[in-house]
Amino acid sequence: MTPSSTSPDGSISLSRNRVSNVTSTLTIAAVAIAVFWADQYTKNLVARSFLPGESRYFIPHFLKWTYERNVHGAFGLFGNNAVLLIAMAIVVLVLFWFSFRDAAARSITVRIAFGMIVGGAIGNIVDRVHYGYVIDFIDFYRIWPNIFNVGDSCITIGVGLLLLSSLVTRRHR
Repeated sequence: MTPSSTSPDGSISLSRNRVSNVTSTLTIAAVAIAVFWADQYTKNLVARSFLPGESRYFIPHFLKWTYERNVHGAFGLFGNNAVLLIAMAIVVLVLFWFSFRDAAARSITVRIAFGMIVGGAIGNIVDRVHYGYVIDFIDFYRIWPNIFNVGDSCITIGVGLLLLSSLVTRRHR
């Protein structure tokens, strides 16, 4: 029997499943590492170039870079207890993993989405552990009340991709 063949009873061989699991994990890890790197790089750049509270126009009348030290959770909610916020982030990641792990095995979109969520969440967790706050700087001041960062953006895009993937999957059933 070859590594990707089926056995006489119709089950798929274990080696094929292992290769698929490794590929899925590597895709998620690669995306998570890329998002984490971009998140930390941009936060470091802002922290070195701005004073806390300082703003500079990037696209006049639309987008500013504003250095904010965010001690709160998503959208300014969930208080300012760093340990609680880190624990909540880890719980959400675990729940997402259990909810979407089967879909991740079948869908590159789900793997990319989950990698984006993991990388963004880890970037924010690292900030909370290292500084006690998250560095935010993307400020669409005319259309969005909250300042955010690259990790937050990737988490939001990742969740959106997961929702779209779920809708498409349900529609094809």
